[in-house]
Amino acid sequence: MAVRGHRRGNEWKNVTYAVHRRTDAPRPPDDHPPHWPEPDPAGWQLLMTGNGCFTGLTALEVWGVSLPPIPDGCPVFMALGKNDPRPMRRGVHTSRHIAQVDFAVVRGLRVATPAEALVAAARWLSKLDLVLVIDNALHRGLVDLDELVRISRTRRPGARALRAALPLVDGGAESLPETLLRLLHVWCDVEVETQCIPVDENGVEIARTDIWLVGTTSHHEYDGDEHEKAPRRVKDLQRSRRIDKAGHVRRGYTLGDLLHRSVPVLEDMDRAVGRQHDPLRIRPWVELIRQSLYFPSGRAAFLERVPTCPPRRRGGGA
Repeated sequence: MAVRGHRRGNEWKNVTYAVHRRTDAPRPPDDHPPHWPEPDPAGWQLLMTGNGCFTGLTALEVWGVSLPPIPDGCPVFMALGKNDPRPMRRGVHTSRHIAQVDFAVVRGLRVATPAEALVAAARWLSKLDLVLVIDNALHRGLVDLDELVRISRTRRPGARALRAALPLVDGGAESLPETLLRLLHVWCDVEVETQCIPVDENGVEIARTDIWLVGTTSHHEYDGDEHEKAPRRVKDLQRSRRIDKAGHVRRGYTLGDLLHRSVPVLEDMDRAVGRQHDPLRIRPWVELIRQSLYFPSGRAAFLERVPTCPPRRRGGGA
């Protein structure tokens, strides 16, 4: 379905220079990796040697790990052997390795193992983005913490950043915004527990909540767009009444609250834990998210950090 070489006709579509795929090839889902210049990685795989594989963000996307907003222009990440020829194409970042990178075949694609992909992605992601990605990989059961600790103790590129991020991971969040909610509390020095199940006076479980502010009766949760749908809304209201009846407090927040209106969230935290509200306490969090892929400044910085291959020149290159 994908070939290397030039093809003419409506049945062929260009993936990159001298790589084409058939137009009737099975298409990926609508949520295909946005950082792939063309949503057909099988074509890009033709540019690798037999020992090469996708790595970094590209591999994590194939594994099904949720990623922060990846900017347009993000390259395809490939891991090659030290002496492998480098594909001279726009939109590709290659890393060379003396030892063979561990990989698996997923849907016909050679992709680095989740641990290998995470240490590769750690070279380019901000601290917040890296924690989000690790948290999601842990929650999906794609990797275990011990494996990440071992690889973070090596001297490989990205190992130091991975080691710095590991104390902040939890693995309990079911989505990236839930991890954002937890990290906002952590950065504001509020102790929390994820996926807590409060009980009533009879010891009966009420509901599972995203995070519990330890030592209080307050539970904070992320409310995504699905919570606005009518069937889900009815269940949410019934659930909120059960929590309130048991003497607990539930507060819901949107992604906009976490990214752009975090001071009111901080005020709720301060009131819940019984400390004086200080809006200046939010400054480290604001600086952190501005460096992340959720902000234009963070996306621009990311693209500046990631080098890509120069374009292929006529008469040369692979």
